[in-house]
Amino acid sequence: MLEKLAGIEQRFIDIEAEMAQSGEDYQRVAELARERSGIEPIVVAYREYAALSEQLEEAVSLSESDDLEIRQLAEAEVVNLEGQLSALEENLKLLLLPKDPRDERNVFMEIRAGAGGDEATIFAADLFRMYSRYAENRGWDTEILSQNETGVGGFREIIFQIEGKGAFSRLKHESGVHRVQRVPVTESQGRIHTSTATVAVLAEADEVEIKIPEKDIRMDVFRSAGAGGQSVQKNATAVRLTHIPSGIVAQCQDERSQLQNRMRAMKILRARLYEVALREKQEKEDADRRAQVGTGDRSEKIRTYNYPQSRVTDHRINLSSHNLPTVMDGDLDQFIDEIITQEEADRLQAVED
Repeated sequence: MLEKLAGIEQRFIDIEAEMAQSGEDYQRVAELARERSGIEPIVVAYREYAALSEQLEEAVSLSESDDLEIRQLAEAEVVNLEGQLSALEENLKLLLLPKDPRDERNVFMEIRAGAGGDEATIFAADLFRMYSRYAENRGWDTEILSQNETGVGGFREIIFQIEGKGAFSRLKHESGVHRVQRVPVTESQGRIHTSTATVAVLAEADEVEIKIPEKDIRMDVFRSAGAGGQSVQKNATAVRLTHIPSGIVAQCQDERSQLQNRMRAMKILRARLYEVALREKQEKEDADRRAQVGTGDRSEKIRTYNYPQSRVTDHRINLSSHNLPTVMDGDLDQFIDEIITQEEADRLQAVED
């Protein structure tokens, strides 16, 4: 491990030297800056590790002194430094794990009502509010790109973008089927119903990574539809883009101009194609690495929101919160932190095995 860390430190030094010599080649400087930013935490931790190692050697040497007081102080220092080095070594192992290249990116989130009729669409709206509040609490921006509302205040489907540093790293594990158990407003006999909504999280991709030739795109325009399906605009400004080779579709209708809707639909389409390309690559490397979103069936779930018991349970980590209102108001870190910790532990174990 130390040999690998030394190589990374040397690369860091080389990058800084090349940046100083790149002059007005701003594109190259930007590329180098991104690479430097990616390895800087490792270099900082490695240099701290090297410094502590030197201090440990000195303390070990002093622990053999004939002076009793010096020896006792040195022995205590040895114990302290060994503890720090052990913790730092574990941190370095985590830092050396391959990073998801999408982690720092903005995200597109898609929420679709699953089983449960009108109640499922209302739950989809509740999830949208939950994620919007989570983004707001972290200082991120949320923007709706497309929505298919119902007359009961729900969404059959809503697509929105969250912009903020590290958004994908925090939200990528939200993909899957979310299940709600509660008494619907329309239920006259007070019976608890189970409904579902499916969440998909896509990382934003840029044009350099995903190039889409114009000949591969079919564009259809139509009038935007409001709640219940009624037309909300006289002009056909809503845009639906179809990627002909793959059949993947993206649409946007919330902007007033056709051009704006097309630009936003292209962002969604690019993100979906990027996700497909990465998934295919990952499946070749490790068929079990990626969990699929699911179909929306009641039997498939990653999290259950039980209103009568005020309990939210994440089934992947067997963690429950008994304060459902705060979770629905965006308090998701308790689940996200635990999932990330478990994922890192699993990856570290795989490397050590």
